[in-house]
Amino acid sequence: MNETSAALPPATALSPAVDGRSLPRTYEVRTYGCQMNVHDSERIAGLLDEAGYVPATAGADADVVVFNTCAVRENADNRLYGNLGHIASVKAEHPGMQVAVGGCMAQKDRDVIVRRAPWVDVVFGTHNLGSLPVLLERARIRQEAQVEIKEALETFPSDLPTHRDSAYSAWVSISVGCNNTCTFCIVPSLRGKETDRRPGDVLREIRTLVDQGVQEVTLLGQNVNAYGTGWFGDERPGDLGPHGDRQAFASLLRACGGIDGLERVRFTSPHPKDFTDDVIAAMAGTPNVMPQLHMPLQSGSDEVLRRMRRSYRSERFLGILDRVRDAMPHAAITTDIIVGFPGETDEDFEQTMEVVRRARFSAAFTFLYSIRPGTPAATMPDQVPDEVKHARYQRLIDLVNEIAWEENRALVGERVEVMFADGEGKKDGDTHRMSGRARDNRLVHVAVPDDPALRPRPGDIAETVITYAAPHHLNADAGLTGLRRTRGGDAWAARQETPAVSPSGLLPVVGSADQDRPTRPTVRLGIPVRRS
Repeated sequence: MNETSAALPPATALSPAVDGRSLPRTYEVRTYGCQMNVHDSERIAGLLDEAGYVPATAGADADVVVFNTCAVRENADNRLYGNLGHIASVKAEHPGMQVAVGGCMAQKDRDVIVRRAPWVDVVFGTHNLGSLPVLLERARIRQEAQVEIKEALETFPSDLPTHRDSAYSAWVSISVGCNNTCTFCIVPSLRGKETDRRPGDVLREIRTLVDQGVQEVTLLGQNVNAYGTGWFGDERPGDLGPHGDRQAFASLLRACGGIDGLERVRFTSPHPKDFTDDVIAAMAGTPNVMPQLHMPLQSGSDEVLRRMRRSYRSERFLGILDRVRDAMPHAAITTDIIVGFPGETDEDFEQTMEVVRRARFSAAFTFLYSIRPGTPAATMPDQVPDEVKHARYQRLIDLVNEIAWEENRALVGERVEVMFADGEGKKDGDTHRMSGRARDNRLVHVAVPDDPALRPRPGDIAETVITYAAPHHLNADAGLTGLRRTRGGDAWAARQETPAVSPSGLLPVVGSADQDRPTRPTVRLGIPVRRS
């Protein structure tokens, strides 16, 4: 099933004629997992747009439903097959509907998906996103499932067309894959070895985005500060000057600081073993790099870290945080923590609790360890009983919440800069607030004027004073000062007033505020985490 597509006719995205005219086929992308998957879904949507498909309107059954899957957690399998079971009944009542499964689960399970869910039309992997339109057309013509999984990256995803969800903020991938061998993680076997984009290509994409109104970018990679060790191609590029490879990421951050109109730069995720002082210096010395760091801890026990094959220990981790805070006293630091890794004792867990107390994270993404077939940890002895894991998990959550609340209360009365965003505040309509992110990425709900002419738009930036703190958010009810209309806000407004038209020219990609809008690619962060 890994044939080339050279002999296939051009892909078509037209539905059968209705009232004498053919309509473009619609699509929906359902996303599970990490930020990399969210960004991949933007690429998938862009490919379908380019092929003539259009996003389905809210509440309508799409002609093509794409599941972009995650394989990090054990119950990812059950979640996928449960959703596929539900879509089978929808497909039975929708002639011509197609279902595609991509992402990490597809890379892992390959033919298993079609065997367990024979109504799936296409299975494609993490290395060949660009094949999806051709595979859909091949499945339609041949009336049989098409499975195409590649073992190595064919085209860097950033070279593919993109349907970006935001007009003012964008993901920018700098690498894919990972060279680490953490015993709990299946990602390297599904995403492959680290492959890095040339710095010039990254910067060119960012400049293009800024020209389109984007003012915030998040640099993405499985391990961003290993950037420079897996260059795309055989030659190390010299785009950023004569720096050694270990300085490549710091050089990239500094180069982002020279892009006029780029207001905010973030990145995720680094790895403590590769995190160097030159990155800290680049963060502190580059004004548009935000004072925010997500630094995965995973465990505060050195023995557990050894079994996880994490090549740092707790004191080194805390030393990094100390140096970050020396350089950026107001930096907000978040983390990932796994509870109940095989062999974790009560003493190991107490060591994690102590590191959390010393680190004073502003938030944590906490995970209950679950067996992931194909990883070394899956066969380790001394698996921790579920009831023990859950009890430890709740204690950790309580501690993280307590610390986060203390840290947030210290900000009451402080002036912060907020960039407003779409969809950040679920209760904004009821509370007469608009929500956005401070420079340190804390969520802020801001009281705004009733007069639409005085209200910020998503993408606009203003200063405000924090009046209330909760563990997971801040309120600012003292009003706005220094509201600044931005090019990002202009880009957002332009999307509302002038709908983009699909390549077919028959249906708007984004509707105006008072009409039925086609749905954005659905983002569901399917990893069962608890945000603290």
